[in-house]
Amino acid sequence: MMQQRILRLRVYNLVGCLVQVLYNGVLGVWPVVALNVVLAVVQVINLTRLLRGREDPASYSVADVPAHGPLLAQLVERHRDDVARFHPGFTAPTADAEAFVIMSGDEVVGCVVVHDEDGVAQIELDYVTERFRDLSPGRFVFRRSGVLAERGYRAVASAPDTAEPYYEQVGFKRRGDRYVLDLSA
Repeated sequence: MMQQRILRLRVYNLVGCLVQVLYNGVLGVWPVVALNVVLAVVQVINLTRLLRGREDPASYSVADVPAHGPLLAQLVERHRDDVARFHPGFTAPTADAEAFVIMSGDEVVGCVVVHDEDGVAQIELDYVTERFRDLSPGRFVFRRSGVLAERGYRAVASAPDTAEPYYEQVGFKRRGDRYVLDLSA
């Protein structure tokens, strides 16, 4: 019950239901088997919805916000320890930074802060709240939303000190100590 990532929670619950079906099937406890079969079907339906939803462009939206504004400051402060875990070098946006918040419905689920380095969007901060990490809002921001390409960026590059990068899953390629995504492709 401490698991915050909803996708992972559903998978754990499905595995638990299947173990209960096998165990109670061997023992012949049919009401528990029936209950866990129903629960396993519910988990499969919910997993299917979650996995389809993360590829649905309507699942997320991106809003341009002031990099030094109160919304971004509050989001970073609220999740300070978690932000530091993934971006240990981030303290505040640079003077020329652009910031975007990622939303799911009316909930702010993350943010991206970049600055321009010769047409490359250099990531200063790429953060998603724990509950949404398995649901790929990063894939939406960098690949589907077009928000960075619309601003004239040719590519996106990760910060060199980013911990536990997921960028290869999103389509970035490793170049030295960074991950780079070509936006013109």
